[in-house]
Amino acid sequence: MIISDPIYGEFIIDGVLEQLIQSQPIQRLKGIHQGGASYLVNPEWNVTRYEHSLGVMLLIKKLGGSLEEQVAGLLHDVSHTAFSHVIDFVFDNHAEDYHEKIVHEVVEKSEVPGILEQFGYDYKEILFNDSKWTLLEQAAPELCADRVDYTLRDMYRYRQISLEEARQFLDALIVVNGKMYLNRLENAEWFVQTYYKEVIDFFMDPLNIYGYHMLADTLKLALEKKIIRLSDLLGTDEEVLAILRSSNDQHIQELMQQIHYDIEVREDLNDFDIHRKNKVRLIDPAVLFGDELVRASTLSPRVKRMGDKALFKATEGMRVKIISN
Repeated sequence: MIISDPIYGEFIIDGVLEQLIQSQPIQRLKGIHQGGASYLVNPEWNVTRYEHSLGVMLLIKKLGGSLEEQVAGLLHDVSHTAFSHVIDFVFDNHAEDYHEKIVHEVVEKSEVPGILEQFGYDYKEILFNDSKWTLLEQAAPELCADRVDYTLRDMYRYRQISLEEARQFLDALIVVNGKMYLNRLENAEWFVQTYYKEVIDFFMDPLNIYGYHMLADTLKLALEKKIIRLSDLLGTDEEVLAILRSSNDQHIQELMQQIHYDIEVREDLNDFDIHRKNKVRLIDPAVLFGDELVRASTLSPRVKRMGDKALFKATEGMRVKIISN
């Protein structure tokens, strides 16, 4: 199998990775949008969990990570429900980790354990022990393959950064003791700015906040009325939408009619209809400075300012006024 990725380039993939990519659990991710409700209010916001999962796998491969860690990267989002993190807003789950809570159940009922066993791997060792995979996951504010890929992928797709900028950043990545760092401060400053374009300007875009709010309300009501079941959410976005659209429930239909491309909203601190706070996401990567790894904010007042501003914005949340729906 040849995979051509716009950010990382072309790779030959075979063996266990090829088998997993072709499996139903990974193929399902083609129908799960990374931005949750975003694509329902802006058709250009259309990155999928499939693209991201392959991207994380390829980034780990590019950085010399083991085959096992590439497998973990490919599978790290396999338990995401339809509409990704929208389900966390349905359940008021502020940690935004519902998919992690159900990963055991989802994986164990799938063909994934059997595929891994064919190639001599224990699925529990690969999937249920994240601390082993230091390229894949790191606690904020450090870099990791998951955080780097969704930032670069979204911001490149949505024309906020160029391919040349993304590749210059990738060229500055180094691996020390199995973890991802940067060898130049200017690249750290660039990534911090880009990351906040993602988690503040994009995640908290008033239109995005509106879409999440309306879809979460719709799903919550549909679950309460048993129009959908939790198990339905392990299908794709469009499969769940089909159930909602075919419902005879008037309230559900009224809510669905308010989720479309022509919504007009704006931020309004005083006169607002929606106030939404997302999970606080901050970044402050360590940089190789001489022989030491030093936090970028220690070396760059600009990084410190960007972090302070992002923390304030995330803590305050977004207040949205609906102009027309």
